[in-house]
Amino acid sequence: MQTSSNKIVAIVERSRQAAEQLAWTSGLMRRQGVETLAKALNNSFDEILEANTIDLEISRDMAVPEIIVDWLKLTPERLEIAVKTLKQLAKLPDPTRKLINAPYQLEPSQTYCQLMSLGAVAFVYEAFPELAAIAAGMCLKSGNSIILRGCSTTSNTNHTIAQIMQNALSSTNLPLGCLEAIFPDSGTSIQDLVTQDQYLNLIIPYGRPSLIQQVAEQATAPVLKTAIGNCYCYWAESGSLESLRHAIIDSHASEPDAVNAIEKVLVHRDKKVPYIQSLFKSLQEKGFTLKGDNTLVEEFPDYLKLASPLEWQQPYLNRTVAFRYVDNLTQSISWIDRYSSHHADCIFTESYQESRQFVQGVDTALVYINASPRFDRNPNNGESVFLGISNQKGARQGLIGLETFTTVKQVVQG
Repeated sequence: MQTSSNKIVAIVERSRQAAEQLAWTSGLMRRQGVETLAKALNNSFDEILEANTIDLEISRDMAVPEIIVDWLKLTPERLEIAVKTLKQLAKLPDPTRKLINAPYQLEPSQTYCQLMSLGAVAFVYEAFPELAAIAAGMCLKSGNSIILRGCSTTSNTNHTIAQIMQNALSSTNLPLGCLEAIFPDSGTSIQDLVTQDQYLNLIIPYGRPSLIQQVAEQATAPVLKTAIGNCYCYWAESGSLESLRHAIIDSHASEPDAVNAIEKVLVHRDKKVPYIQSLFKSLQEKGFTLKGDNTLVEEFPDYLKLASPLEWQQPYLNRTVAFRYVDNLTQSISWIDRYSSHHADCIFTESYQESRQFVQGVDTALVYINASPRFDRNPNNGESVFLGISNQKGARQGLIGLETFTTVKQVVQG
């Protein structure tokens, strides 16, 4: 009888072999593979939603946290977005054909860099069943194989989506093993998967901070951390009330996961009281729960509840925003660098000098100036598709797009 350890080794070895074949597969064939995934998903809405209904019923009986239930609950609209994203992926240029300038030249030869596929990628995700299809599409498009490992709360939906995609790809000329799936009920743990560094080239965990931390601590293969929530905003003395109000509301509007939702706002201490009160009132009318530090709660008891010390470094992952007074820009940067999730932070100011100091000083992957940080996986009229955002230092920090699934090979041409 095959043990769980042997099962994992067999799967990741098969995935690695498929990745080696995919690296030699033409961009046209990989594009057709992504189109096949989109078509199969589009034709299977009823089957997927039926499986998802079972997962929802089980989750409610097991008292699964509300945020996870929201993440796993599929709708025709969410599935349509996934299909649209896959279709957009298929249209994009093959990233592995891209040449870029080398950071240096070796005379008298010509030196350049070419993007290459990574190899075998493991995607460990919590709820978000449709993200399995988007991650699979991004891997296939960039010439990588993928191993999906979802959570137990979406077991039926994950099984169904994986089976649909595997059946669809079996009709193509792409190598067997290019899309594998591992499920919790198979007796294998996350640790069993993420310690297969002899086969895996990259692991991407997606979900709550607890999952990201678990994978990062257990993995022996390279990990690309993702981040959701606990984004900070500094509202400078000259910052626009209307712009900030729009940004907060808009940043919470992306579904199913408001990746870049503004959850903490640092308010300049000299900000006029009527402006602050107007912001609180409008957010409260929009259904937001508002919290604050001691001083703000004392000033605005009708709008704010007291935020605990731990809340400033933890994401809410719901429509909650906490406010805190700061004396100046330097103090705001120091606070953000200490407590934010470091993947997306913003500033609202009319001072160009202040905005430049914020950009230079704040330790974050993405900085927004007088703009909503709202995240979209398939931006309208855009040229890219994004899986999420990484707050991890290095070449892959920031938006996780197709190039994230590639590596650079330097070529010296004599």
